[in-house]
Amino acid sequence: MFNFFAASPKGFEYSLANELKGFGAQDVRESVAGVYFSAPLELAYRITLWTRLASRIVLVIYKGQCESPEQLYNAAYCIDWPSHFSNRNTFSIDFHGTGGFIKNTQFGALKIKDAVVDRFRDDGDSRPDVARVNPDFRIDAHFRNGQVTIAINFSGSSLHQRGYRSTTGEAPLKENLAANMLARSGWQAQPITLLDPFCGSGTVLIEAALMAADIAPGLQRERFGFENWRSHNKAMWQTILDEAHARASLGKSRCQIKFYGSDIDSRLVALAKRNAENAGVAQFIDFSVANALDVTPPEAQGFLISNPPYGERLGSITELLQLYYQLGDKFKKQFGGWKVAMLCSDVELMSSLKLKADKQMKMFNGALECAFNLYTLHAKSTRRNAPELPEGVDIADIAPAFSNRIKKNMKQLNKWAKKENIDSFRIYDADLPEYNVAIDKYVDYVVIQEYSAPATIPEAITKRRISDVLLSLPNALGIDPDNITLKTRERQKGTNQYQKLDDQKLEVITNEYNARFKLNLTGYLDTGLFLDHRVTRKLVGEKSAGKHVLNLFSYTGSASVHAALGGANSVTTIDMSNTYLTWAKENFALNGLANKKYQFVQADCLQWIKDNSAQKFDLIFIDPPTFSNSKRMEDSWDVQRDHLDMLTGLIKLMAPNGEIIFSNNKRKFKMDLDGLSQLGVNVTNIDDQCLPQDFKRNPHIHNVWRITHG
Repeated sequence: MFNFFAASPKGFEYSLANELKGFGAQDVRESVAGVYFSAPLELAYRITLWTRLASRIVLVIYKGQCESPEQLYNAAYCIDWPSHFSNRNTFSIDFHGTGGFIKNTQFGALKIKDAVVDRFRDDGDSRPDVARVNPDFRIDAHFRNGQVTIAINFSGSSLHQRGYRSTTGEAPLKENLAANMLARSGWQAQPITLLDPFCGSGTVLIEAALMAADIAPGLQRERFGFENWRSHNKAMWQTILDEAHARASLGKSRCQIKFYGSDIDSRLVALAKRNAENAGVAQFIDFSVANALDVTPPEAQGFLISNPPYGERLGSITELLQLYYQLGDKFKKQFGGWKVAMLCSDVELMSSLKLKADKQMKMFNGALECAFNLYTLHAKSTRRNAPELPEGVDIADIAPAFSNRIKKNMKQLNKWAKKENIDSFRIYDADLPEYNVAIDKYVDYVVIQEYSAPATIPEAITKRRISDVLLSLPNALGIDPDNITLKTRERQKGTNQYQKLDDQKLEVITNEYNARFKLNLTGYLDTGLFLDHRVTRKLVGEKSAGKHVLNLFSYTGSASVHAALGGANSVTTIDMSNTYLTWAKENFALNGLANKKYQFVQADCLQWIKDNSAQKFDLIFIDPPTFSNSKRMEDSWDVQRDHLDMLTGLIKLMAPNGEIIFSNNKRKFKMDLDGLSQLGVNVTNIDDQCLPQDFKRNPHIHNVWRITHG
């Protein structure tokens, strides 16, 4: 009897233990990412050939406490390595685990390698060579909690590599993960008709067909780890192989199970067919190119087991939520009598199926933790015979209060926006407390900004609510889900004020009164245009005729564009970011504004005010950040603390009949009226003049002040 460890991904332990018990293994004991067991040599061979779940099988030859490099060396040296493999064989060490004196796995592997070659030399043999690639003999070592296990890699390269596929799809599913899905779903115990409408390269269906046809998963492997082990029994192994070939031949002739696979990608379907041919099960699987939402049940009863698409790509989540919802709706309407099992890394996508799970499990797809949910679609409760409802009707029931508010707002705002000659505006701003988002329409696109939820609300609830928003919004607005972008907005500080998200670009041109602006809806947290300052920008334009205008903290220069279009004699646009100044220049070009009287200056605005006190401007617009600690600024900036000092310098730049329009977004901002009165200026709050119609629900979104000489 030998002692073994069957390694597997986390989440496989229960299924793997049951599989090993089914083979007849003794002393089966689950551990983390694997199962210990005992077996005679013949059974160990069978397990290695037939296991569908294990990643590798190792023969344990030493296990004990290890608290120093010397103990590790001695543990490896005491093993009679020349009795296990020849010095003419190459070998390698696979070391797993760190902690204590093991700072990295290379150190542990080196210590064991030294012990192995020293043992050969001390026994009078020449040392064997180490091979990093394709060694003849592999030693497996694992260190955890002060204990080391040294073993022989009995199986060789990872057992999930069956040998029937040379390439995979974009999101490959490992063969043993597919096998675990089949085991945990209950299909393996009750093999009947199987359907996978997202079959990709066909892994789930091929693994199922191998099970149904009684084909050993390791039958096509070229090498096993034990082949260069000196205790290997070649005759015994050959008998087991011959028996497996005979069972496969008989199993193929008797298999009556029907398998159906489809995918919208014809390239993947072609690949799946090749893989099935390589595996010898192509005759059992009917592959086709089809949209999953068009697939119908091929039989009255069966299993639908699949790994549908999921991902983190910005902009795809809305489309995926819609897909999952439509899938769940389709299952309820058409798949009564079927069992469904789905693997997905995103719990919220699974919840969008709107199906009650019989069982929820966790599995790992590589390092990615996934949910694996099982559903029973009862024929009596299905709506498969109900008349088809108009597309999108059911989905409005997900968040009816939210959907109704969106429709009501849009009805009012569309007429207003058309009259104002604007095509970008705010639709919704946390109107309902449970749906804590801001929703802006930019031409034909919608951007959702998710506010940070209070710490008292569980994360699961906030995720569910944003999922409901994303599901119901396309129907409420009559918009393509792919035209919806989700951004998470948190309070920004310092250099994070205009945080870049990624390199994606979705650029559109928006109209605002008589101005046009370029927007980037995906590349940055902000889009390039602050919608709440629309009326303020218009005011700047109306006041600019014949004047010299200064725009500080200009961002993408939208207020400067309005000033230029309003007939300003000159416009000076200043921002510390070269990226945004370039964007401002593009906005000027977009409006046909090209003249030497338009200047763009890259500078620290606060320092520029101090250094240019001799210049005079008729109209100054300034909208500073609430807070900043940019590395390119000498000191931190706080608008409440520092606004008086800033305005003191700014007043020196104001022409005798000039004025300053000062705006900021600090909710509880208090203007230092006493300090400003001592400077001899008049200060008037003009919030009521500068609040756009689409922001009336949030009157404190910004503060706007007009400052003139007394």
